Amino acid sequence: MLTNVMKKLAIGGCVIAAMFSSVQALAQTYVVGSGGTYRPFEFENSQKELEGFDIDIIKAVAKAEGFDIKLINTPWEGIFATLNTGDRDIIISGITITDKRKGMVDFSLPYFPAEQSIVVPVDSKIDSISSLKGKKVGVVNSSTGDIVVSDVLGKNSTDIKRFDNTPLMLQELGEEGIDAAVGDVGVVKFYIKTHPDKPLKLVSDDKFERQYFGIAVAKGNSELKAKLDAGLKKIIADGTYAKIYATWFDNNVPTLPVE
Repeated sequence: MLTNVMKKLAIGGCVIAAMFSSVQALAQTYVVGSGGTYRPFEFENSQKELEGFDIDIIKAVAKAEGFDIKLINTPWEGIFATLNTGDRDIIISGITITDKRKGMVDFSLPYFPAEQSIVVPVDSKIDSISSLKGKKVGVVNSSTGDIVVSDVLGKNSTDIKRFDNTPLMLQELGEEGIDAAVGDVGVVKFYIKTHPDKPLKLVSDDKFERQYFGIAVAKGNSELKAKLDAGLKKIIADGTYAKIYATWFDNNVPTLPVE
Protein backbone atom coordinates (compact mmCIF):
# COMPACT_ATOMS: atom_id res chain seq x y z
CA MET A 1 0.00 0.00 0.00
CA LEU A 2 2.77 2.38 1.03
CA THR A 3 4.64 1.54 -2.15
CA ASN A 4 1.62 2.51 -4.29
CA VAL A 5 1.29 5.81 -2.47
CA MET A 6 4.98 6.55 -2.98
CA LYS A 7 4.65 5.68 -6.67
CA LYS A 8 1.72 8.08 -7.02
CA LEU A 9 3.65 10.84 -5.23
CA ALA A 10 6.63 10.24 -7.49
CA ILE A 11 4.46 10.36 -10.60
CA GLY A 12 2.75 13.50 -9.34
CA GLY A 13 6.10 15.08 -8.66
CA CYS A 14 7.28 14.27 -12.16
CA VAL A 15 4.15 15.78 -13.67
CA ILE A 16 4.61 19.00 -11.66
CA ALA A 17 8.28 19.16 -12.63
CA ALA A 18 7.40 18.66 -16.27
CA MET A 19 4.76 21.39 -16.10
CA PHE A 20 7.25 23.75 -14.42
CA SER A 21 9.85 22.98 -17.10
CA SER A 22 7.28 23.66 -19.81
CA VAL A 23 6.45 27.05 -18.29
CA GLN A 24 10.14 27.90 -18.12
CA ALA A 25 10.64 26.83 -21.72
CA LEU A 26 7.74 29.01 -22.84
CA ALA A 27 9.10 32.15 -21.14
CA GLN A 28 9.77 34.76 -23.82
CA THR A 29 13.20 36.39 -23.92
CA TYR A 30 13.43 40.00 -25.08
CA VAL A 31 16.61 41.78 -26.07
CA VAL A 32 16.92 45.05 -24.19
CA GLY A 33 19.11 47.90 -25.38
CA SER A 34 20.42 50.44 -22.89
CA GLY A 35 23.22 52.99 -23.11
CA GLY A 36 25.91 52.56 -20.47
CA THR A 37 26.88 56.19 -20.01
CA TYR A 38 24.06 57.86 -18.06
CA ARG A 39 24.70 57.29 -14.37
CA PRO A 40 22.66 56.50 -12.28
CA PHE A 41 20.13 55.28 -14.85
CA GLU A 42 22.39 52.94 -16.81
CA PHE A 43 26.13 52.45 -16.62
CA GLU A 44 28.74 49.70 -16.75
CA ASN A 45 30.18 48.39 -13.51
CA SER A 46 33.73 47.06 -13.11
CA GLN A 47 32.62 43.71 -14.56
CA LYS A 48 31.32 45.44 -17.70
CA GLU A 49 27.76 44.62 -16.66
CA LEU A 50 24.93 47.11 -16.98
CA GLU A 51 23.41 48.41 -13.77
CA GLY A 52 21.42 51.41 -12.62
CA PHE A 53 17.88 52.55 -11.91
CA ASP A 54 16.62 51.75 -15.42
CA ILE A 55 18.20 48.30 -15.29
CA ASP A 56 16.55 47.50 -11.97
CA ILE A 57 13.21 48.72 -13.31
CA ILE A 58 13.25 46.56 -16.46
CA LYS A 59 14.38 43.52 -14.45
CA ALA A 60 11.50 44.05 -12.01
CA VAL A 61 8.99 44.49 -14.85
CA ALA A 62 10.24 41.31 -16.53
CA LYS A 63 9.91 39.37 -13.28
CA ALA A 64 6.41 40.70 -12.68
CA GLU A 65 5.28 39.73 -16.17
CA GLY A 66 7.14 36.40 -16.36
CA PHE A 67 9.46 37.07 -19.27
CA ASP A 68 13.25 37.01 -19.55
CA ILE A 69 15.56 39.73 -20.82
CA LYS A 70 18.99 39.93 -22.40
CA LEU A 71 20.69 43.26 -21.70
CA ILE A 72 22.99 44.78 -24.33
CA ASN A 73 24.95 48.00 -23.93
CA THR A 74 23.78 50.05 -26.91
CA PRO A 75 25.25 53.43 -27.94
CA TRP A 76 22.72 56.26 -27.85
CA GLU A 77 23.48 57.22 -31.43
CA GLY A 78 21.28 54.94 -33.51
CA ILE A 79 19.60 53.28 -30.52
CA PHE A 80 16.08 53.83 -31.92
CA ALA A 81 17.02 52.21 -35.23
CA THR A 82 17.74 48.93 -33.42
CA LEU A 83 14.01 48.56 -32.77
CA ASN A 84 13.17 48.91 -36.45
CA THR A 85 15.82 46.37 -37.49
CA GLY A 86 14.70 43.91 -34.83
CA ASP A 87 18.11 43.87 -33.13
CA ARG A 88 16.45 45.08 -29.94
CA ASP A 89 12.94 44.41 -28.66
CA ILE A 90 12.98 46.97 -25.86
CA ILE A 91 14.93 50.15 -25.18
CA ILE A 92 15.26 51.63 -21.71
CA SER A 93 17.86 54.38 -21.61
CA GLY A 94 16.63 57.52 -19.90
CA ILE A 95 14.43 58.31 -22.91
CA THR A 96 12.23 61.37 -22.52
CA ILE A 97 8.78 60.87 -24.03
CA THR A 98 8.23 63.51 -26.71
CA ASP A 99 5.72 63.91 -29.53
CA LYS A 100 8.50 63.58 -32.09
CA ARG A 101 9.69 60.29 -30.62
CA LYS A 102 6.11 59.01 -30.39
CA GLY A 103 6.11 59.13 -34.18
CA MET A 104 9.09 56.76 -34.27
CA VAL A 105 8.40 54.31 -31.42
CA ASP A 106 5.70 53.32 -28.96
CA PHE A 107 6.24 54.13 -25.29
CA SER A 108 5.22 52.39 -22.12
CA LEU A 109 3.57 54.26 -19.30
CA PRO A 110 5.96 56.79 -17.73
CA TYR A 111 8.34 55.35 -15.16
CA PHE A 112 10.32 58.43 -14.09
CA PRO A 113 9.61 62.19 -13.91
CA ALA A 114 12.42 63.87 -15.84
CA GLU A 115 12.11 67.51 -14.91
CA GLN A 116 14.92 69.97 -14.18
CA SER A 117 15.73 71.10 -10.65
CA ILE A 118 17.70 73.90 -9.00
CA VAL A 119 20.47 72.73 -6.66
CA VAL A 120 21.84 74.97 -3.93
CA PRO A 121 23.69 74.71 -0.61
CA VAL A 122 21.33 73.83 2.24
CA ASP A 123 21.62 77.33 3.73
CA SER A 124 20.88 79.14 0.44
CA LYS A 125 17.92 81.54 0.24
CA ILE A 126 17.37 80.80 -3.47
CA ASP A 127 13.82 79.46 -3.76
CA SER A 128 12.84 79.83 -7.43
CA ILE A 129 14.14 80.41 -10.95
CA SER A 130 13.53 84.14 -10.66
CA SER A 131 15.75 84.34 -7.57
CA LEU A 132 18.70 83.16 -9.68
CA LYS A 133 19.05 86.70 -11.04
CA GLY A 134 22.33 88.23 -9.93
CA LYS A 135 23.72 84.79 -8.95
CA LYS A 136 26.41 82.66 -10.52
CA VAL A 137 24.55 79.68 -11.99
CA GLY A 138 25.96 76.44 -13.40
CA VAL A 139 24.33 74.51 -16.24
CA VAL A 140 25.32 71.66 -18.55
CA ASN A 141 26.12 73.13 -21.94
CA SER A 142 23.14 73.02 -24.39
CA SER A 143 20.97 71.14 -21.88
CA THR A 144 17.36 71.91 -20.98
CA GLY A 145 18.71 73.61 -17.87
CA ASP A 146 20.89 75.83 -20.05
CA ILE A 147 17.85 76.89 -22.09
CA VAL A 148 15.74 77.68 -19.01
CA VAL A 149 18.45 79.64 -17.22
CA SER A 150 19.34 81.50 -20.42
CA ASP A 151 15.72 82.65 -20.67
CA VAL A 152 15.93 84.10 -17.16
CA LEU A 153 19.43 85.55 -17.12
CA GLY A 154 20.03 86.08 -20.83
CA LYS A 155 21.85 83.68 -23.13
CA ASN A 156 25.08 85.69 -23.06
CA SER A 157 24.98 86.46 -19.36
CA THR A 158 28.37 86.25 -17.68
CA ASP A 159 26.57 84.84 -14.62
CA ILE A 160 25.98 81.55 -16.46
CA LYS A 161 28.81 79.03 -16.22
CA ARG A 162 28.51 76.10 -18.62
CA PHE A 163 29.94 72.63 -17.91
CA ASP A 164 30.43 69.46 -19.95
CA ASN A 165 28.54 67.26 -17.48
CA THR A 166 26.53 67.34 -14.25
CA PRO A 167 29.18 65.93 -11.85
CA LEU A 168 31.63 68.69 -12.84
CA MET A 169 28.92 71.29 -12.36
CA LEU A 170 27.97 69.98 -8.91
CA GLN A 171 31.60 69.71 -7.87
CA GLU A 172 31.97 73.42 -8.64
CA LEU A 173 28.85 74.12 -6.58
CA GLY A 174 30.29 72.16 -3.66
CA GLU A 175 33.47 74.19 -3.88
CA GLU A 176 31.42 77.44 -3.86
CA GLY A 177 32.54 78.43 -7.34
CA ILE A 178 28.88 79.03 -8.25
CA ASP A 179 25.81 79.91 -6.21
CA ALA A 180 23.39 77.44 -7.78
CA ALA A 181 23.14 74.80 -10.48
CA VAL A 182 20.31 73.56 -12.67
CA GLY A 183 20.23 69.97 -13.92
CA ASP A 184 18.32 66.72 -14.42
CA VAL A 185 16.60 65.85 -11.16
CA GLY A 186 17.60 62.17 -11.22
CA VAL A 187 21.30 62.83 -11.75
CA VAL A 188 21.24 65.56 -9.12
CA LYS A 189 19.45 63.40 -6.53
CA PHE A 190 21.96 60.59 -7.07
CA TYR A 191 24.87 62.99 -6.61
CA ILE A 192 23.41 64.31 -3.35
CA LYS A 193 22.81 60.76 -2.11
CA THR A 194 26.37 59.65 -2.88
CA HIS A 195 28.03 62.84 -1.57
CA PRO A 196 26.62 63.26 1.95
CA ASP A 197 29.66 65.37 2.85
CA LYS A 198 28.39 68.11 0.53
CA PRO A 199 25.17 69.53 2.05
CA LEU A 200 23.01 70.41 -0.95
CA LYS A 201 19.25 70.64 -1.46
CA LEU A 202 16.81 70.75 -4.36
CA VAL A 203 14.53 73.66 -5.23
CA SER A 204 11.63 73.07 -7.61
CA ASP A 205 9.81 75.61 -9.75
CA ASP A 206 6.58 75.35 -11.73
CA LYS A 207 8.34 76.91 -14.72
CA PHE A 208 10.22 73.67 -15.25
CA GLU A 209 8.31 71.53 -17.74
CA ARG A 210 7.24 68.17 -16.33
CA GLN A 211 8.44 65.41 -18.65
CA TYR A 212 8.75 61.66 -18.22
CA PHE A 213 11.00 58.79 -19.20
CA GLY A 214 9.35 55.86 -20.97
CA ILE A 215 10.37 52.39 -22.15
CA ALA A 216 10.37 52.18 -25.96
CA VAL A 217 9.28 49.36 -28.27
CA ALA A 218 8.90 49.20 -32.04
CA LYS A 219 5.99 51.16 -33.47
CA GLY A 220 2.88 48.99 -33.47
CA ASN A 221 4.15 46.37 -31.00
CA SER A 222 1.05 46.66 -28.85
CA GLU A 223 1.50 43.21 -27.26
CA LEU A 224 4.90 44.03 -25.79
CA LYS A 225 3.82 47.53 -24.78
CA ALA A 226 0.88 45.98 -22.89
CA LYS A 227 3.27 43.67 -21.01
CA LEU A 228 5.49 46.57 -20.02
CA ASP A 229 2.52 48.66 -18.89
CA ALA A 230 1.11 45.78 -16.86
CA GLY A 231 4.50 45.11 -15.28
CA LEU A 232 4.99 48.75 -14.34
CA LYS A 233 1.56 48.88 -12.72
CA LYS A 234 2.35 45.76 -10.70
CA ILE A 235 5.71 46.97 -9.37
CA ILE A 236 4.22 50.34 -8.47
CA ALA A 237 1.30 48.70 -6.64
CA ASP A 238 3.37 46.15 -4.69
CA GLY A 239 6.03 48.62 -3.53
CA THR A 240 8.88 47.30 -5.68
CA TYR A 241 9.14 50.57 -7.57
CA ALA A 242 9.41 52.56 -4.34
CA LYS A 243 12.24 50.33 -3.09
CA ILE A 244 14.18 50.72 -6.33
CA TYR A 245 13.65 54.48 -6.33
CA ALA A 246 14.87 54.82 -2.74
CA THR A 247 17.96 52.74 -3.54
CA TRP A 248 19.13 55.16 -6.22
CA PHE A 249 17.63 58.50 -5.17
CA ASP A 250 15.68 59.20 -1.97
CA ASN A 251 12.42 58.38 -0.21
CA ASN A 252 10.42 61.07 -2.01
CA VAL A 253 8.93 58.57 -4.42
CA PRO A 254 7.03 60.33 -7.23
CA THR A 255 3.42 59.65 -8.14
CA LEU A 256 3.34 58.39 -11.74
CA PRO A 257 0.53 58.40 -14.33
CA VAL A 258 -0.91 54.87 -14.54
CA GLU A 259 -3.12 55.36 -17.58
